[in-house]
Amino acid sequence: MVRENDFVAIFHSIHRVMKVEKLLKQNGADILLIPVPRQLTSDCGLAIRFAPEQQDRVFEVLKDADLLPAELFQKEAKTYRRVE
Repeated sequence: MVRENDFVAIFHSIHRVMKVEKLLKQNGADILLIPVPRQLTSDCGLAIRFAPEQQDRVFEVLKDADLLPAELFQKEAKTYRRVE
């Protein structure tokens, strides 16, 4: 379940999203592997969910590993806003 203001990071391959999940958990980030919400699309079908307070940590780890998400969305009410 995606809570209000949570981020959903989309990756274009199952291999990449699984690698990201492992890396973030090893680095102490509080994330969750989830099915991609119906309102969003992804070839992979899985995404990483994290709370706003985890954003800096998540992006620091992913940038260092050159594994930034293909797309990033933030939940607002019943919709998802794309974050650039």
